[in-house]
Amino acid sequence: MNIRTRITAGLVAGGVLALAVPLAASAHVTVTPSTPVAGGYDVLTFAFSHGCDGSPTTAIRIDLPEQIASATPTITPGWDIAVERDPETALPATITYTATEPVADGMRAALEVGVKYADDASGTLAFPVEQMCAEGSSSWSEEVAEGADPHSVDYPAPTVTLAEGAAASGHGDHEAASSEETDSAAADPLPVALGAGGLVAGIAALVVAIAAFRRTSRRA
Repeated sequence: MNIRTRITAGLVAGGVLALAVPLAASAHVTVTPSTPVAGGYDVLTFAFSHGCDGSPTTAIRIDLPEQIASATPTITPGWDIAVERDPETALPATITYTATEPVADGMRAALEVGVKYADDASGTLAFPVEQMCAEGSSSWSEEVAEGADPHSVDYPAPTVTLAEGAAASGHGDHEAASSEETDSAAADPLPVALGAGGLVAGIAALVVAIAAFRRTSRRA
């Protein structure tokens, strides 16, 4: 192996550690709101990038809290949609997206639901999600105590925290926010620390490669 190959391998190894470890640490089903205000309209993006212990995902069932006054699932290529309504209120209670082809572990998928929050909705709303796979399932339904670390439970339910203030005006055609995972990474120092560790490993690999190059040059 020549010196350039060694240097390249060191950089690649460090980069993989810096990126892969934080991603593994944030392997949850997330929900990204855009304008979470009581009485307002919003677009919720439910995203996941993993299966059930490696098994591909076949369906995602989303339970809607009572504080949702209405909900409209977005048609998504590659997914069939079924809506179950509350027999008393006729409001959507659960929305199930079924994949026409199972989503392999390690592939990201995002599903959108347009909602209107009830006028009296407040606080943090939980959206329990059942992730069904070719083998087994994962119930993302555990609620985290206020102020607690989301990683304190194994299967946290996706949540939306409503902002204080008057109801938002306009319609429900808002663009979904870019990524909740980015916000979570900023709030949670663990993925950042792990990523820093991977970067240090990459730098160390580069230093070793340069030292080997210098030894080779002296012998020449």
